[in-house]
Amino acid sequence: MNTKDLNFAYRVKHALDQNLDNLPASTADRLASARKNALSRKKPEALRFRISSLAIAGQFGGYMQERMSWLSRVGVLTPLLVGALIFVGLYEFEQEQRIAELAELDVAVLADDLPVSAYVDKGFNAYLAARDD
Repeated sequence: MNTKDLNFAYRVKHALDQNLDNLPASTADRLASARKNALSRKKPEALRFRISSLAIAGQFGGYMQERMSWLSRVGVLTPLLVGALIFVGLYEFEQEQRIAELAELDVAVLADDLPVSAYVDKGFNAYLAARDD
């Protein structure tokens, strides 16, 4: 069904729901027989069943259930620790860069002859932007 058909079906359903009490008995009987007829023509749903992942995996299905040796544990933990150290190192590097940029900005503001209130003035920012162009 396309969108137009679905919209029509929803409008018909809504109209029938609103006027259900006002329908004559013969119309209600015809609608009931049409519904039974439509349900009898409906295709049965395909049977669905689950297959265990162990059945699909075959001989390797129980691999992770066995006890791991200490060498296997080290092999799993080593990449995790290296990854964590890399993330910590990147975080620290970014923090150092940010601190250096802020310090450079502070030095530029403190070394300048303008008062700090000039930097807060929006007109001064517009003047600087126009002067750079």
